[in-house]
Amino acid sequence: MANRTDPAAKSIRGTNPQNLVEKIVRSKIYQNTYWKEQCFGLTAETLVDKAMELDHVGGTFGGNRKPTPFMCLVMKMLQIQPEKEIVIEFIKNDDYKYVRVLGAFYLRLTGSDTDVYQYLEPLYNDYRKIRRKLADGNFSLTHVDEVIDELLTKDYSCDIALPRIKKRWTLESIGTLEPRKSALEEDFEEEEDKEDAEQLDDGLEDDAHEKDYYRGRSPVRDRDKDRRHDSHRYR
Repeated sequence: MANRTDPAAKSIRGTNPQNLVEKIVRSKIYQNTYWKEQCFGLTAETLVDKAMELDHVGGTFGGNRKPTPFMCLVMKMLQIQPEKEIVIEFIKNDDYKYVRVLGAFYLRLTGSDTDVYQYLEPLYNDYRKIRRKLADGNFSLTHVDEVIDELLTKDYSCDIALPRIKKRWTLESIGTLEPRKSALEEDFEEEEDKEDAEQLDDGLEDDAHEKDYYRGRSPVRDRDKDRRHDSHRYR
């Protein structure tokens, strides 16, 4: 049947992958026209074409809680369980921001704690605008990094309860995750190196001036000068 999980799919967090979406939302998706017409027969390779057509994100909306195409594609990914490499390619896609968010959302639901931080945190540097459909059917403007922050810090996103993940500091303390490195850290390091180099140059110049000063005021030259002055004085 069209709503069954791929027999080759592995269980996620001890359950059928589609069960990560609450039953009421699953039922709404299965009854949705977009699911029946656009998602039927999709494979991991053809799903990306549908993902490229997305123009907003969101969960369910309206009085009858109609699911968005974004949510239907999330469910389809849970159903067919694409390879991890394909999901990562979604996340690394710089050309289509909704493809990136779709991959990030799926990984947040199915990935390990370490993978979630490793692949989602770099998206904090993506500030592109995206549209989000609200529960009342209207649209709001948000940004990719805001959606990523929601996935990493909130319990719910797009009407789906997000699986619990360990805190970053916990993963760092047990050595499974490297400390987070800011994208600006390299810039700061370059600035510090530049300042250190400038201070070193200034110090060398000061030393050179000091040497010149003492070279001009050598004791021998000063003594000879005093002698000449005294000889002229007592003539």
